[in-house]
Amino acid sequence: MDTVSAGPEVEVRTARGAMLYDASCIDQPGDSLFERAYWRSRGALEEVAGGRGTVAFIRDGARRWVLRHFRRGGFLARFVDDTYLWAGADGTRSFTEWRLLRRLREWGLPVPRPIAARYTRSGLAYRADLITEELPSRLTLAQALAAQPLDPAGWRAVGQCVGTLPSHGVRHADLNANNLLLGAQGAVYVLDFDRGGIEPRGDWEQRVIERLHRSLEKVSRDLPAGRFDAAQWDEFLQGVAACAPSTSC
Repeated sequence: MDTVSAGPEVEVRTARGAMLYDASCIDQPGDSLFERAYWRSRGALEEVAGGRGTVAFIRDGARRWVLRHFRRGGFLARFVDDTYLWAGADGTRSFTEWRLLRRLREWGLPVPRPIAARYTRSGLAYRADLITEELPSRLTLAQALAAQPLDPAGWRAVGQCVGTLPSHGVRHADLNANNLLLGAQGAVYVLDFDRGGIEPRGDWEQRVIERLHRSLEKVSRDLPAGRFDAAQWDEFLQGVAACAPSTSC
């Protein structure tokens, strides 16, 4: 993906918090942009089951956006589904991810374009939402493997995509088979940079790779034999190695 220029970053107050947005994409900012009921009333909402609830796809004229409400995972989700402790606007999950995606796009990395981010505050807690541009594909790596085996070139392409992240110092906090998308002509994209960041290269890189390996092993348990094995993982690692510091990826 080539380096991409973005419009001006604008931050405005809303009735219950604040929002960030790309001024080249939005000319009328407001809370309604993040409300599913608003888009549903326009006949512009498609809801698809996702990992934590549903993902909302917005189809309104030329707009092809994805609306995500931040929800907790793991043990804490049993008690606090979608609220987070307030620690300032710049520390909100939505603003942090929006700004990270903006930087990654400027570097030409294969991630969604950030459109807008919002938080709504209530005392010491807040909720968060993020709008990104829809990518050319919705096919996750997990879905692709369920449909048919991935050839060696495909595994190396996935590895090269994953390898571009640490080569730029980008740490993904939850890399798994459901937030890698496979597009046409070998294109691969990365989703969900919640809790991600930019850090000096180090041991965290191996932990990111190991997390993806565990995810693929889990997914493959329900798939026909041969969809994921040691040989295919080796092809993936070859792709990652192509993005080592001494190479150009």
